[in-house]
Amino acid sequence: MKHVTVKGLKLEYRDYPATAEGRPTLLLLHEGLGSVVMWRHFPEKLAAATGCRLIVWSRAGYGGSEPYPEPRTPRYMHREGEEMLPALLAALNIERPILIGHSDGGSIALIFAGAFPEVPLGVAVMAPHEFVEAETLAGIRVARQVWDDTDWPHKLARYHRDAPRVFSDWNDCWLSPPFRDWNIEEYLPKIRCPVLAIQGEDDEYATMRQIEVIAEQVPGTELLKLPKCGHSPQRDQEALVLDALAAFVSRASGSCR
Repeated sequence: MKHVTVKGLKLEYRDYPATAEGRPTLLLLHEGLGSVVMWRHFPEKLAAATGCRLIVWSRAGYGGSEPYPEPRTPRYMHREGEEMLPALLAALNIERPILIGHSDGGSIALIFAGAFPEVPLGVAVMAPHEFVEAETLAGIRVARQVWDDTDWPHKLARYHRDAPRVFSDWNDCWLSPPFRDWNIEEYLPKIRCPVLAIQGEDDEYATMRQIEVIAEQVPGTELLKLPKCGHSPQRDQEALVLDALAAFVSRASGSCR
């Protein structure tokens, strides 16, 4: 594990080197309870499938990364997409990446691509959120019950230095009244790069509208709707997702292996 300081916070990351010439750098953005380690072996498999350099990091407060000193607000994903991600790219000297985000990470990638349309070569999102649905809130309420009634706190503590805060920051924020109006659709028409949007047909946190609105507002968006797949396509349908991402990376970068 490596570390980089971004806006005064020490963040953990892993850097998988490129195995082919002329390939772009991929940035992998984790979900709302994720971290570097929680991607398991997916990053190394994706790096091998694409030949690209791949960076995966834990956002502030996740994994072993230092937390923000102040409480989370409903604009926490805006902060990541508009402030922290540009600063991370500058710290690592990365100019034109392809962003690949899961859940919250997908939303952050879309915010970044809309705020800085000249930067990304492409954006691939898995189970992203652009607005709050009743299905999302129902799933998050179930997660709260599971957290209270099972050993999930103990399990999550294996991956985060402060698992209770990671969970409460995510769960409390999404269920707070101010978050009901959260919406990032305004960023979508500003996106200029190719977009791939992936979602499972059995996603317990969202309906297909979450990726359909991307296609409606970003011309040329490719949709991949996966059967027998929940909120984590990279786990539930790993082979299909790896193939789709490898093909997308080649198209977005204008090169073929």
